Amino acid sequence: MSESPVRTRHVAFDWGGVFTVGTFDGRSTQNVADRAGVPVERVRESYFRHVRQLEVGAWSLPQFWTVLQEEAGIPLPYDEFEELYLGSVHDNDPMYATLGALPADVRVGLLSNNYPVVSDHLRRDARFGRFDALVFSNEIGHKKPAPEAFAALEQAMGVPAAQVAFVDDVQENIDAAHAAGFRGLLYHHDHHEQFGRDLAAWLAGEG
Repeated sequence: MSESPVRTRHVAFDWGGVFTVGTFDGRSTQNVADRAGVPVERVRESYFRHVRQLEVGAWSLPQFWTVLQEEAGIPLPYDEFEELYLGSVHDNDPMYATLGALPADVRVGLLSNNYPVVSDHLRRDARFGRFDALVFSNEIGHKKPAPEAFAALEQAMGVPAAQVAFVDDVQENIDAAHAAGFRGLLYHHDHHEQFGRDLAAWLAGEG
């Protein structure tokens, strides 16, 4: 009996906007504003001015919250904020179904601009056991679209970038993936079925 051919094509994903519907930041800031009874614009002005400190691991989540709490005048304790933060994830169920259906010999990676506590929360999700490589910006100190982020993904995947399709919902990140040698697949949850066909064609060696 002849051996099955060695898989030469693999896939890596972004998280927010791919495994979630909508933006995590938009939902979390709205939830905090609603709970605290303060204008969402005030929360977002401070949040987006400082969130990069989380994304590159310069601040812990409690540090970030202390600054946000003081600047936006939010009368909530940290524990309540963390619960709201983690509860702001809105799963994109079709993408998790796609993840679970990938052939066992396909290596699967994740490259996400993410935050302390949230990345730990995702690692504990049983569905993330399907990933062979998890690369979070807050742990490597670089965020997409920086070349260093894609270099870290290639190293973690253990296969050449040219053998990996990278899935993201932001064109700038797709362009950066192309520049790093990956095949880019732009994603939107409204077109998940077409994405599934495109991914299947890539994994089958087409294109």
